[in-house]
This record gives sequence, C-alpha cells and structure tokens, in this order.
Amino acid sequence: MKLTIISKREYPELKKLRAAFDTGKNGDMCVAVGGDGTFMRAAAEFDGPILPIRTKEKGSVGYYSDIDIKDIDLVIRNLKNGAYDIEELSKGIEISYKNKKYVAVNEAVLNNVLQEVSFRIYEISDGRKGMIYPYVMSGDGILITSVVGSTAYNKSAGGPIILSPNVFCITFLNVDGPYNNPIVVDSKMQIEIEIVKYRGRLHFDGKEIGILNKKDKFRVRLSDKSFNIVKIRNMTEDFGSKLERIITRRMEK
Repeated sequence: MKLTIISKREYPELKKLRAAFDTGKNGDMCVAVGGDGTFMRAAAEFDGPILPIRTKEKGSVGYYSDIDIKDIDLVIRNLKNGAYDIEELSKGIEISYKNKKYVAVNEAVLNNVLQEVSFRIYEISDGRKGMIYPYVMSGDGILITSVVGSTAYNKSAGGPIILSPNVFCITFLNVDGPYNNPIVVDSKMQIEIEIVKYRGRLHFDGKEIGILNKKDKFRVRLSDKSFNIVKIRNMTEDFGSKLERIITRRMEK
C-alpha cells in the first residue's frame, strides 16, 4: 500500500510511516497529520480515503480524528494487517452559479457587501420550486455546510454539528426575521437563493465566486463527491469524547 502524507509540519513520528510504507503522490490512502484544518486540506487535495491523525498543538482540536500521533506504532501495525475500514464521512456542497459548478469541502457562504444583503430562499424538489421561508431575510448572509465544516464556521455561527453524510444545513448569519433558526435539508433537495436587495459576495472554502446583485441567484445541494475516512479497528472515538475535546480546547483559549 502506498500512502500520501499531508502534514501541518514535519513531525518526528512521520519517519516511522515513511520507513514502513511507500509514500508519495497518488497514494492509495492519505494520512492527514495535524488538526481539522489539515484534514480539510487533505479532503480538498486528495481524491481517496483519508486517515486523520491529530496532534497536541495548542488550539488544534482534531475533531475528525480518532487517533493521536503518539499511537503511530499501532496505526502502522493495523494498516499493515488490514485492520481498518473505510466509511463515508461526508459529501461536498455543490454550488451552481451562472452555468458553472463548484464543490466546497467546508461551506458555501453568501456575505453582505458594505451593508446588509436581502435574499429569499426556495427549495427545488422533484422539479418543483417552492418557498422555504415566506419572508425576505436580511442581514450578514447565509452559510451552507455538510458534515465537514459543520464544526468550524457553522458551529461558531450557532449552527448544528452534523453527523449524517446525507444532509446539509443552512445557517443564517446575523439575519433579522420572525424565524431565523438553522434548517437541515436532505440529499434529495436543492436550495435556491435569490438576492432581493443590495449586494452579496458568494464564496466557498475561502475562494470567491463573484459579487451578486439584485435578482441574481445561485443553487446549492449535496454533491455526488464523497469524502471517505479511514477508521482503525478498536481505535474509534465516540461523539461524546470528540465533543469533550472541542470544549476543552475552547476553555484552554
């Protein structure tokens, strides 16, 4: 088996991985060593299953990892013995705008430009279009994310942590309205967002798509692209342990 290693920095433990496996580009599996940012970078760059390994650096949560870098010897042994499984973690977020499509790992975001942005939200299901919210929403914008990314900007904005790969979430960013709670949408539905007033900046994963003006619209849905994660047998963490680590890291700050 060949491994592609994507790492936040050159940790001493990586020498053991390189000694045990053929490593380089176009590996059968990617080992992402660092925090959640490193894992998301790997998801964007590597088209295949990813084994995230967390480190103890300050501010690094490693939510998507079950394994600490201190356990590298166990990781090597289990990989060599085939004692691992590959599971679908998440799907990407597909953004359609002006006949072009983009796939986000973390999230798609519409932000206000200079002042608030006003927009309407529609659902597209079975070829039919209907309103999700009966009101014009006005504020800083809107964020759409799936599993990967739900623990980052989405969580900070008051959105939910997503555990299912078959749903995505709409989270409002400082929006005024009679109802502005996040909404969870299933994989069969597509969302259309239309600018009603002012301007908005549409971007994904830090990359700008364009500035939208009144009557401009874009659509989002779950992408067909999946992000698969490697689970080492007998070394998996439950959700409570992951959540505890997030809270502990936040308290350390």
